Amino acid sequence: MGYMGKILRVDLAQGKAFFETLDLWRAEDFIGGRGLGISYLLDEVDPKCDPLGQKNKLVMMTGPLTGTTAPTGARYMVMTKSPLTGAVTCSNSGGQFPAMLKRTGIDGIIFEGCSPEPVYLWIEDDQAELRSAKHIWGKDVHATDAQLREETDWNAKVACIGPAGENEVLFASIMNDRDRAAGRSGVGAVMGAKRIKAVVVKGTRKVPIHDETGFKALAKKYLDKFKTTFKEQAPPLRTYGTAITIIGTNNAGVLPTRNFQQGTFEDWEKIGGEALTEKYLVRPKACFSCPIGCGRVTNVPNGPYQGQGEGPEYETIYAFGSDCGISDLAALTKANYICNEMGMDTISMGSTIACAMEMFEKGVLSEAIIGRPLPFGDVEGLVELCRKTALRQDFGDQLALGSLRLATKYGHPELAIVSKGQEFAGYDPRGEKGMGLAYATSSIGASHMRGDPAYIEILGVPMAIDPLTWEDKPRIIKDWQDVFAVIDSAGLCVFFSVRNYVTPTKDIRPAGILKLLNASTGYKYDLEALMRAGERIVNAERLFLVKAGFRAKDDSLPARIVKEPLPDGPGKGHVCELEQMLPIYYQLRGWDSEGQPVESKLEELGLV
Repeated sequence: MGYMGKILRVDLAQGKAFFETLDLWRAEDFIGGRGLGISYLLDEVDPKCDPLGQKNKLVMMTGPLTGTTAPTGARYMVMTKSPLTGAVTCSNSGGQFPAMLKRTGIDGIIFEGCSPEPVYLWIEDDQAELRSAKHIWGKDVHATDAQLREETDWNAKVACIGPAGENEVLFASIMNDRDRAAGRSGVGAVMGAKRIKAVVVKGTRKVPIHDETGFKALAKKYLDKFKTTFKEQAPPLRTYGTAITIIGTNNAGVLPTRNFQQGTFEDWEKIGGEALTEKYLVRPKACFSCPIGCGRVTNVPNGPYQGQGEGPEYETIYAFGSDCGISDLAALTKANYICNEMGMDTISMGSTIACAMEMFEKGVLSEAIIGRPLPFGDVEGLVELCRKTALRQDFGDQLALGSLRLATKYGHPELAIVSKGQEFAGYDPRGEKGMGLAYATSSIGASHMRGDPAYIEILGVPMAIDPLTWEDKPRIIKDWQDVFAVIDSAGLCVFFSVRNYVTPTKDIRPAGILKLLNASTGYKYDLEALMRAGERIVNAERLFLVKAGFRAKDDSLPARIVKEPLPDGPGKGHVCELEQMLPIYYQLRGWDSEGQPVESKLEELGLV
């Protein structure tokens, strides 16, 4: 229970789709979502394969709580080998599509091979077929969504790529419900290489629950707890969206500014959540089964950057705003709209432009190479280059490879603020030491969503710890990463989970998720077993990386982060002590000095 019991396998080369039974023993060990995804990839994909070739596979997987009444049970994971990093990746998205995907009667989809021609997959309950997508190849995300729902069913939900995915931009996203993104690491490029334009779903199935009465009571309990907390005032995420985070990161001195040269931005108020709400917010928007509603439906009513859409969220505002030295909220909102329509990760896009801006100001890149001057603060350049990157036109063709390849080409890889080739999220690890360890050890390359310590280091949720100490971080990050693996695999959103499902004690444990999973699935997890499942998932991802050739040298941070002290903010004078933290972290993980899981650890977790 909690599972639909079937996986749809799609052989793109043969143009066939067929159902197979979900192995419930595998599901118990790996929970669902991210866990099942890495389990299939580890079994079926050569970690050394070409990410854009025939042998890579693309897995879309829901969790046992996806599509249920559990608050924020709205997530699905897209997993594959990343063309940006060469590592495994799993990109997470919400909205309405994941619940509808599960309600077709399947827990996930495995795409294998490559189609000779553009296709889309149409699933309606127990029926699945590949259809030609020649007529929509080249269309943007919004046009594709509208046309495919008109062709199939107006109530269907769509996940698709835009021109960026078709053109194999290495950080292309898969967009669902028009503006929700499985955004990171180039999952959209893999979908484009496989010639899949879209997945369209319409389902009427109900997710079976083992203990419906108990599950309903639990879901109500957590929802009531949330409502009581915000009885007199709406939660900040509903009022201001994730952009409210700007206040916290700037005050803490970890708001990346001008390609991580600073930790504070003098114009932060012009791009923060309050400004976005006051100027451009139309209404909040919630994902399936979500009481928060952090999504932003926005409208820039006039001027050169006029437009409508969703966002921007915090990570987009950091990447297009402070990191590029830009305080024009209309311009960065327009850049966000373009990325949503074209299907691109805003974090990597903005960070790559920020890297190019520093290279221009240092004389590494010339106006002749770029096609224009590109200093920090260039709002016209930001908007122009987003579109050119998606279409791989002019200098956009170089930006499409990400900041590390760009900076390396011109002899300055140190100016790319990346780990494992993926651009940082919006937190400077010099003023938040746990984030540095999380970036460096993340299986997908730098990501705040692989155990986000900003909650505890900056926001104080579900508890507060000192962001400027490093001695306690290896244990905390190890536990936090395992907890996030459980959240992702269950099919839940971290925003609700860390406040409502996770216990605020020294030992971080997902007690609320445990209760919901047991009521949903009928499994008899205890906290130790559930944390062990999270640890198993993290180690399975690490095993994929090791087989792909990754070692301790790849668990790295740029010299700027470990050698150049922060020049401003509360963390002024600090660097990130990764070298001190990493050996302790490896020991806690049961990995050797090269970052490889030792045989006894793999045996303990059932991975051999």
